[in-house]
Amino acid sequence: MKPYVVCHMMSSIDGHALTDGWSRPFKKDAGDMYEKLAQQFAFDAWICGRVTMQEIAHGDDYPRGLAKAPVPRIHYFAKRDADCYAVSIDPHGKVAWTHNEALNSHVVSVVSEAVSDDYLAYLKSIDVSYIFGGKTEIDLGQVIAILVDELGTKRLIVEGGPTVSGSFVNAGLVDEVSVLILPVIDGRGDHPASFEIPKDAWTKPTYLTLTSADIQQGGGVWLRYTNPR
Repeated sequence: MKPYVVCHMMSSIDGHALTDGWSRPFKKDAGDMYEKLAQQFAFDAWICGRVTMQEIAHGDDYPRGLAKAPVPRIHYFAKRDADCYAVSIDPHGKVAWTHNEALNSHVVSVVSEAVSDDYLAYLKSIDVSYIFGGKTEIDLGQVIAILVDELGTKRLIVEGGPTVSGSFVNAGLVDEVSVLILPVIDGRGDHPASFEIPKDAWTKPTYLTLTSADIQQGGGVWLRYTNPR
């Protein structure tokens, strides 16, 4: 059974997702609003990519030499009864977690089988759960199936970055798209859009149905769409 998957994004009017260079008070207020809206989805797991999770983890690096023997490529669950799970898409094992919780959610690292033994041993040493999403690349459909079968995930919210969000949409796994449009024009052409799909992975546009448009305090607009598939 597939969980209900929501892709929740925040962007400027011109569709850029990164907030660096924006004024600090504006970023904070927008971030608080974004998180408040996300809570309305009552999710039991949230997903972010490596870059976003590294900012949340606050670690610089992880110790080497912990693995004294090859680590079997078998899913490891340090906790199966968490109220919420923070799912980190990290194929090569780079996020330096300092403990096994992120924003009051138990961390589940999604890695490929090509990840180093030392990284797996490191995650295990701090009770971070991990699952294998593929041999060398991550199969998001497989990841969702594991989260459902092993942890009983029912509602999953994808919160970026742009590549992770674009990959979920491109794979046809998203039931609803939620976008908070902020009253700012970024204007930098080299900044990524809210949804980024590599050229070699792009198959076709995704057409959505608008279900609501709500004006927010400060001039933002919260748009919600369903994916009729």
